[in-house]
Amino acid sequence: MIDRVIGIVLIVTAIAVVLREWIGSETASLVAAVGVVAFLVLATPRAHWSRQGFVAVGLVLVVAVIALRPDWQAVSLRGLEQGAFIAAFFIALASLRNPASASPAIERCGQYLASQPPGKRYLSLTMGGHLFALILSYGAISLLGGLTESIASREANAEVREIRNRRMLLAIQRGFVASLTWSPLAFAMAISTSVVPGSTWSGAASIAIFNAVLITFVGWALDTIFKPRLTQPPPARRPMGSWRDLRPLLMLLLLLFAGVSILEVMTGLRVIAVVMLLVPVIAVGWIVIQTHANVRETGKRLGQIAFVDVPSYHSELVLLVMAGIIGTVGGALLEPMFAGQSLGLSTLPAWAILVSLVWFIPLLGQLGMNPILSVSLLAPLLPDAAAMGVSPNAVVVALTAGWALAGATSPFTATTLLVGRLGHTTAWRVGVVWNRSFTLVTGLALSVSVALAAFL
Repeated sequence: MIDRVIGIVLIVTAIAVVLREWIGSETASLVAAVGVVAFLVLATPRAHWSRQGFVAVGLVLVVAVIALRPDWQAVSLRGLEQGAFIAAFFIALASLRNPASASPAIERCGQYLASQPPGKRYLSLTMGGHLFALILSYGAISLLGGLTESIASREANAEVREIRNRRMLLAIQRGFVASLTWSPLAFAMAISTSVVPGSTWSGAASIAIFNAVLITFVGWALDTIFKPRLTQPPPARRPMGSWRDLRPLLMLLLLLFAGVSILEVMTGLRVIAVVMLLVPVIAVGWIVIQTHANVRETGKRLGQIAFVDVPSYHSELVLLVMAGIIGTVGGALLEPMFAGQSLGLSTLPAWAILVSLVWFIPLLGQLGMNPILSVSLLAPLLPDAAAMGVSPNAVVVALTAGWALAGATSPFTATTLLVGRLGHTTAWRVGVVWNRSFTLVTGLALSVSVALAAFL
């Protein structure tokens, strides 16, 4: 029963956020804020104790805002609106997982990518992880990672099995984090553009996509150069399927990005507003096609999403929602302390400030701070983009670059936790040991790119 109520509350909250974004309804904004509070009241008692700790910290910050800020109502509402936006964005992306997981075409696509021969495997899985991440978010690691683990387990040689599984999982993870730098369907871009005034996805996309290419190239180069030498090379295996199995995935991505681009130009709305409406519409259309327009079956599948799938994410959503609230409210509390100082960065050149974000965000990730929290907290404390003499989009590029590195290294992010589980090791080993060289080289490459972005 509680699951159904949580599902209804989250769906209503998501609809209210979409209405706020599309028509600017103040009533919808209040409904979304109330919806977030109701969700937290229902979900917090059922969440892991670490998530409950985040809620406790949020409550302490709200009490502090009430005591210290005369505009505490506006600040609290802003925090709840940010939490509602994160919940709505997550639900929109999660809606695609149901039809994707039931699609034989998507499964064949994943099998084809995961069964490539060694010379092509890393690039195919990196690109596959990247493309799947655009529609499945973290589900891309679960889907492709599960397939690679299954394929690697068929290898009788233990040495080959362990090395192959690790290299394939790292390829998928690095493909995923590359998508964080630019994808309008990723939290990194959605949150960054929402906290940096004047920024847009289309304005940041060109350099952000270049950063994704850098991450992909560095990962492939390191995998090729430091390829492990085996005492007994494995026999060659033919890939399962053919390149034609990629067509459904590419067609879906073309539909998504063409629709997002066209609606963004036609409406003039933020790309995240377009995504929150378009993605669920595509998900519903996909389900209708899968059920051959059978009304009863379609209703059953939609009920599965609303009352089973969405509530099943309650623990993750508590963490994500509270990260947004804490970042917004905490940033408001810190603003008076750093008024006119901007974390003491105002004396530094713009390129140095942006490069520091590339390293500072993953460093905070090592201390347990979710990138949503660190970006929401840091962005308001940075000098104004105009004061630095840079485009707001350059700040977004730096934030998403740092977010991508945090996704590869922090033991507290879903990416490293998932890869650690599939690789039969710890998240700390994945982030700090397996990805050590990758992080250093990629961080240097991204630093140069971000520094150049400051001058463009």
